[in-house]
Amino acid sequence: MTSQPDLHQLPDLPVDDAGPVFKAPWEAKAFALALQLQQQGLFTWNEWAETLGATLAAARDAGDPDTGENYYEHWLACLETLVKDKGLATTALLAEQKQKAHEAQQALHAHRHTHS
Repeated sequence: MTSQPDLHQLPDLPVDDAGPVFKAPWEAKAFALALQLQQQGLFTWNEWAETLGATLAAARDAGDPDTGENYYEHWLACLETLVKDKGLATTALLAEQKQKAHEAQQALHAHRHTHS
């Protein structure tokens, strides 16, 4: 049985008094997926925190202004790294899923604009 994650270990996690804060449903889904995979024992919470810290540091080193606006994009990149490193998905499968998500987002955006 795995222990509950310590959210205080996570660098720069957007939170308020009630807990993590999300701007879009996909952010909450990515957050929940990471927690679920950790709770299933597919990686440890320390592995997650270290990989997320490295992902955020690499983004800053690459010129990310670190405003917090794209925190969950880094969260998702961290999740992809761990999933690939653990052999849970291939790069090709992840790229396919990203494309499907992008297409769904475009369709939703188009639908909203035609029905406004």
